[in-house]
Amino acid sequence: MAKVISTLFISADGVAEIDSDWHFPYFDENMGRAVTEDYEAADVLLIGRVTYDSFAGAWPGREAAGGDDAAFAKQLGDVRKVVASRQPVQFSWRNSELIEGDLLDAVAALKADADSKGVLVPGSISVVQQLLAAGLVDELRLLVHPVAARKGRRLFDDGDAPYHLKVTATEVYPTGVIRVIYAPTAAPTAAGYDEVKDQLSEG
Repeated sequence: MAKVISTLFISADGVAEIDSDWHFPYFDENMGRAVTEDYEAADVLLIGRVTYDSFAGAWPGREAAGGDDAAFAKQLGDVRKVVASRQPVQFSWRNSELIEGDLLDAVAALKADADSKGVLVPGSISVVQQLLAAGLVDELRLLVHPVAARKGRRLFDDGDAPYHLKVTATEVYPTGVIRVIYAPTAAPTAAGYDEVKDQLSEG
């Protein structure tokens, strides 16, 4: 079964709608390595319409230009791209296709593909929110920037129940960015103050 992996740049206050003013000053070779690892973990990209338009508007031109990022641009062009959109899309980028029918059904089918090594969801906040609510995200890979963005869309929207996560890996970069990889987990045993008060220091 293929893993569904969400990868996001995010601020310390939870904003996942990146702004170049607070994102790019923290981008270094460590973050570049992390991004490369994320993309190498999957052979399908699942992206929302806004993310697709952003990617398709930039990466084909970078591939054609043959600059330092041309190899990564080619990798993105070559990979299968599955787009979630409620409106028809005129695809201008190779290997792109529109999800037909329900998003959750389509993702469940992608997960069940024994020949796929993974499904990567870069950005695409609304898609990730739907997949989290449906329990379809296997890993949440966050690159947490040391900045409070204070505006923009946040990853975790309002809801009735918390998402419980376990940390499977962390890295701290010289820029102050923290890479955290989470996986869903069961809720901890219920507890209140009486159950934890003996953990307080008397000092």
